Amino acid sequence: MSEPAQAKVFPVSWDQFHRDARALAWRLAGAGPFEAIVCITRGGLVPAAIVARELGTRIIETVCIASYHEYTEQGELMVLKGLSPEVIKLGDGKGVLVVDDLVDTGKTATVVRNMLPNAHFATVYAKPLGRPLVDTFITEVSQDTWIYFPWDMGLSFQPPIAKGSQG
Repeated sequence: MSEPAQAKVFPVSWDQFHRDARALAWRLAGAGPFEAIVCITRGGLVPAAIVARELGTRIIETVCIASYHEYTEQGELMVLKGLSPEVIKLGDGKGVLVVDDLVDTGKTATVVRNMLPNAHFATVYAKPLGRPLVDTFITEVSQDTWIYFPWDMGLSFQPPIAKGSQG
């Protein structure tokens, strides 16, 4: 999703993301057990590590899909790395947990859902267009919200929300 000029902005700190990823693990605890976690890279790497720790899952695989080629420009999806033979031998995804940071339009989730149709899909954040493709998520944001993840930001001054506000 391109960040429109009038987009809502939702910056997420490392602390907040960690809390949200742990909350995701807490919700997933009753949905398993999961034999393996497949994280959608790159955004799914951090929440997958947290969820794997919390659920005690040791088999973690990646599926690498590029959709944002110029950071804010979502383009054609490219599968850069498919599933490993170890995950493929598990079959249609039953017992597999797929983790990503965000489901936006659902295009990436659709590609992975086709690879693992019976996997349990979990994201930390969900937007309305992609929401029907995930089984578990923590926070829904509007489609016009641009999420700044902690790995996208550096430390800098943030102006007040109210324009003209005196600090």
